Amino acid sequence: MTPTALTYRDAGVDIDAGNAVARSVMRHLRSTFGPQVLSNEGGYGGLYRLRGSPGLFERKISDPVLVSSTDGVGTKLKIAFALDRHDTVGIDLVAMSVNDILVQGAEPLFFLDYIATGKVRAEVLESVVAGVAQGCRIAGCALLGGETAELPGFYARGEYDLAGFAVGVVERKRLIHGGRAAPGDVVLGLASDGLHANGYSLARKALLDQGGLSLQDEVDELGCRLGEELLRPTRIYVQPVLAALRAYRVKRAVKAVAHITGGGLVENLPRVLPAGCDVELRRGSWDVPPVFDLIARRGRVARKEMERVFNMGIGLVLIAAPYYANAIRARLVRRGERCAVIGRVVRGARRVRWTNA
Repeated sequence: MTPTALTYRDAGVDIDAGNAVARSVMRHLRSTFGPQVLSNEGGYGGLYRLRGSPGLFERKISDPVLVSSTDGVGTKLKIAFALDRHDTVGIDLVAMSVNDILVQGAEPLFFLDYIATGKVRAEVLESVVAGVAQGCRIAGCALLGGETAELPGFYARGEYDLAGFAVGVVERKRLIHGGRAAPGDVVLGLASDGLHANGYSLARKALLDQGGLSLQDEVDELGCRLGEELLRPTRIYVQPVLAALRAYRVKRAVKAVAHITGGGLVENLPRVLPAGCDVELRRGSWDVPPVFDLIARRGRVARKEMERVFNMGIGLVLIAAPYYANAIRARLVRRGERCAVIGRVVRGARRVRWTNA
């Protein structure tokens, strides 16, 4: 008897299913397109026209600088797998990269994603991409394209991994970089929406393993189920902060910006400080979401460790000249951000100091 011919599907890769998914998610991509995205049916790369693009390019940038960043979602994906809920992690994916390029004053132009999984599940992948598209709409950029890789035997059943890539632009003379802050400058903190997408290995260990909680548990201090809190997506700060930067175009109004990710305030703020400066933060000057206290109590995690792992309720920091700080804060509040004066720049050695409010 002649043996049956071996196919790629027999090896675990279903080309037809992959093609069907690619067709089904196109509507999500198109929902982010503007006139600067050119039609590219059958092309291998996305096409983005710089001239005539809205936003900064519309104001005729004379010396454009492209700013790019890449990131993932990390072990927060384990929560999505456990709950079989996949509509928020795409927002996280976009947020982690667009918030990074915002630090240098860049407006995101387009975003690309990469999704790898052991077995394509069309409904899961479409939910993920819908979240990515939602994140792009919030950030004001195009989801220009992406890649889905089916890798049988590489991932555990029902699991996948995500990577994202953002490209933005800023006028060179408006580029924000470390070195401008000076003693007396005001530190403005923009509230986070919980953990964002950092520290989940510790959070899961503290809450689920050591703390004995379940993702389905209703937690009084959170006002919701634990799983819902842990899947709360990362806040995207792009549009409100860009509006503030455009309103106060004086070069020295905003001296530095820091995205508070892994390492917390204590490790991210020194990255944007010049030599000879510290940041002095006032404890109690902002609201710390209850999820952080829950992690500390249930996991018996020391405060010092909490502050070097988590954002502790501050997702983005602006260091502003004293003359402009109150006006910038008021503008951000009008745009829906919870913004507080959380400290000041003082003389020092590129460290974070703590003081009581």
